[in-house]
Amino acid sequence: MGYNDRGPPRGGGGGFGRGPPREMHKATCSDCKKETEVPFKPTEGRPVYCRDCYPKHAPPRTNRF
Repeated sequence: MGYNDRGPPRGGGGGFGRGPPREMHKATCSDCKKETEVPFKPTEGRPVYCRDCYPKHAPPRTNRF
């Protein structure tokens, strides 16, 4: 078996090779009211934020090392 003979290409172009791309759901950003798509089914009563607004509402990231 040669270096490049590892079988068919893997991955579907999404999700870092963890299977097919995720189903996206339409939602309205709770902050700016723009239409956006999210990789989960929005739950009524819970806020959904677009890519631009999410950093303003996300919990601060901590260094795990």
